[in-house]
Amino acid sequence: MTAGLPETPDVTVVVITRNRWPDLRESLPRHRCPVILLDNGSEDGTPAHVRASFPDIDVIELGSNFGAVARNMGVERATTPYVAFADDDSWWSPGALSSAALTLDSYPRLAVLAARVLVGKDERPDPLCAAMEASPLGTEPDLPGPSVLGFLACGAIVRRDAFLAAGGFDEVVFFGGEEERLALDLASQGLGLAYVDDVVARHRPSPGRDRAERLARGERNRLLTAVMRRPWPVVARQMLRAMRQGDPGLRGVLRAVPALPRALRARRPVDRQVEAARRLVDTAPSLGAASRRPGSPYARARSQAGTADP
Repeated sequence: MTAGLPETPDVTVVVITRNRWPDLRESLPRHRCPVILLDNGSEDGTPAHVRASFPDIDVIELGSNFGAVARNMGVERATTPYVAFADDDSWWSPGALSSAALTLDSYPRLAVLAARVLVGKDERPDPLCAAMEASPLGTEPDLPGPSVLGFLACGAIVRRDAFLAAGGFDEVVFFGGEEERLALDLASQGLGLAYVDDVVARHRPSPGRDRAERLARGERNRLLTAVMRRPWPVVARQMLRAMRQGDPGLRGVLRAVPALPRALRARRPVDRQVEAARRLVDTAPSLGAASRRPGSPYARARSQAGTADP
């Protein structure tokens, strides 16, 4: 972590990782706020490497893989009012977190600030950014940018208390698309999620990902999220749509079956207002190609969301 005073005393960065020491070696020196690193049972010596190279970082060894739920433990551990998420191959631009903290201070209903994410060495904007900027939900007067019902975890700063009150990320989805259920729950509590273009995160995705595996995982998790929070007709349409996607969709549906009892126990459909907003997002033509991008919270086939593979 960069030596000296943190960029802002109000933000902690929470990173989850598993077997990604080469990525962390590059990303961790770029963080300018205190970092809590949650290790999801790495087998490559990651915790020891981090402690030796970055002694200021708070490393928590979980011993096994908790997926996205590991982030909840980092948020609980943090003592700052705001928490910024990062993956092991992402970081926040200089000044981004101090700007985010000021924005969150100024907009008390804002629970999630979704930032602009620049991808790769050429720093091209993630396609989701254009989709969020053109959100059909518009900009509410007490929020700093367009309202959204999805976000990328590695490009989000959350209000700590609101995140924990909403239950954080859940073990039913586990990993991949975990943002959607949380977004619906925060909106159901009357809290805001907004895209703020001038807060910037940078993401250098690790190579060697299995696209088919991510597609299958995305279909599984989208279906389980629908079971937990959407009306039954939406669940049925989601399942039929997944099955028409070929092998990844079929595998995703089959993988959802063992988790259905837990999803049903967690079922609390959102109210009509939030469901109407979600349907507006689902059908908005302005989302264009971004709505089909693997990993987009609006995606029809989610192949990735975050990078610390479980």
